Amino acid sequence: MPRLRRAWAVLRDLPRGSAPDVMSHTDLIPGNVLVAGGRLAGVLDAGGFGPADPALDLVGAWHLLEVGPRDVLRADLGCGEPEWRRGAAWAFVQAMGVVWYYDRTNPTMARMGRRTLARVLHAAPGMPPAPRKTGGSVRT
Repeated sequence: MPRLRRAWAVLRDLPRGSAPDVMSHTDLIPGNVLVAGGRLAGVLDAGGFGPADPALDLVGAWHLLEVGPRDVLRADLGCGEPEWRRGAAWAFVQAMGVVWYYDRTNPTMARMGRRTLARVLHAAPGMPPAPRKTGGSVRT
């Protein structure tokens, strides 16, 4: 719990920035993402689709990807540090709610939440800078 509190103390105070809201899925968790042949094939459950912080859809990076693929995604998207950190903050909030809500009723969802929390904690509060993309490869 102390690590969660320390991470939240950093993540909750991140500045929103000046980017306007964009249309966002808002719930890119593993159960809502369809993959075929190692590529995104579809997205389910668009009931929460609406205007939101552009960083909100970065939660998928934290819910779905380990550090290597997550770094590649970040480089490909060209995410700056503030937006990337806000994405981690949104994932943290979602994961806390998922663990609390599903702990006894849906162990698979609770495990997903715990896995996301572990990923965010590993990166926060001193998340590494965005990797540089050079010649088709990613370097940090």
